[in-house]
Amino acid sequence: MQQARSKISWVLWVAVALPLVLCPGCKKEAEPEPQVSVQAEHPKQRAISEHILADAVLAPLAQAAIVPKINAPVRKFYVQRGSRVIEGELLATLENSDLAAAALDNRGSYMAAEAAFATATQAQVPEDTQKAEADVAQTKANLDLNLSIVKNRKQLFAEGAIPGRDLDTSQAALVQAQAAYNTAVMHLESVRSVSREAALKLAQGQLTSAEGKFKGAAAQVSYSEIRSPINGVVTDRSLFAGETAAAGIPLLTVMDTSSLLAKTHVAQRLAQRMKEGDEALVTVRGLSDPVAGRIALISPALDPGSTTVEVWVKIDNKAGTLKVGTQVKLSIMGGTDAHAWQIPTSSILTAQDGSKSVMVVGVDGAAHRKPVTLGLEDAENVQITSGIAPSDLVITGGAYGLEDGVKVKVGAAAGGDKSSGKGGGAE
Repeated sequence: MQQARSKISWVLWVAVALPLVLCPGCKKEAEPEPQVSVQAEHPKQRAISEHILADAVLAPLAQAAIVPKINAPVRKFYVQRGSRVIEGELLATLENSDLAAAALDNRGSYMAAEAAFATATQAQVPEDTQKAEADVAQTKANLDLNLSIVKNRKQLFAEGAIPGRDLDTSQAALVQAQAAYNTAVMHLESVRSVSREAALKLAQGQLTSAEGKFKGAAAQVSYSEIRSPINGVVTDRSLFAGETAAAGIPLLTVMDTSSLLAKTHVAQRLAQRMKEGDEALVTVRGLSDPVAGRIALISPALDPGSTTVEVWVKIDNKAGTLKVGTQVKLSIMGGTDAHAWQIPTSSILTAQDGSKSVMVVGVDGAAHRKPVTLGLEDAENVQITSGIAPSDLVITGGAYGLEDGVKVKVGAAAGGDKSSGKGGGAE
């Protein structure tokens, strides 16, 4: 019995050891390489319309923070917050009794200067000129008379009818008459060229000075009347009647909210595809439907801090439903391509340097990274202008964090094929 057991043990040992002896290089069967489950699809060619999405803040079409130019107590307010006003409407008045008195005093001085100017230009200057002209005429007549006397006496003296003393006397009188005439002529020329002009300038200067002082005083009075520079709604009133308004500090704020501007900043590459007048949709929290708008302004310069471009979208707000300062979502309609090769936006991977790429399933069953160039983009899909072929199988789900060369297993996307949604028209 013991011998039989020994034979059985020997047979079992040989059965186990013999394969190892005959095949010393044989190993256990290799375990299958792990695979990552992903979703993938081929690029599809169909129409795409770009929708540029951005956050924005609503701002008024026009705004005026009305600042008093004088320090004075508020006499009366004519509006409250929420009051609708028109351009030029009186909003408030400040105490101005002292300013009105000063304006009245300057008005009196101005009227006196007007009277002095009228006297100088219509009476004094003409009278001076007439007197000078009369003096010239009188001295000319006297000169002519003395010339005649000298002539006659010379003839009489030659005939011996008068003594030489009479001729000398007439000649002396002629010299005096000539001097008086010359003086009168010079005075007339001075009155006409210098005195008259100086008198007119003096009178005009006094009048202008008085007018300026009067207008300055009247302007001070006008500063006590606070008027709206624009049409709009009063959105702020910082004081009550009786409190003192300080110069340089806003007293009232008026905003034109008949239309609002949704202001945002977009990347330069997106701004280059926009133009003024393009349609946009503004999504406001609390409203079931988006509000239509159009691009009103594309800034001609980049923002120096963010190197982005400021864009304004104008929307109608005559009903007053929208409020200034509300944060909204913008969807700006960009370009359209009827035959664009596109893939879901979820397929795009962005590197730290901003470059774009996708992961595709290779013939070896592994994932491989391919750089791509993007074109138009809507809410769900993006156009690929270069980098992949229509035959490439692009990973649309599960590509994040996936290493190049990792084996993948393509499965169905959760919730069905996303590409059947709003991607564009038919293939």
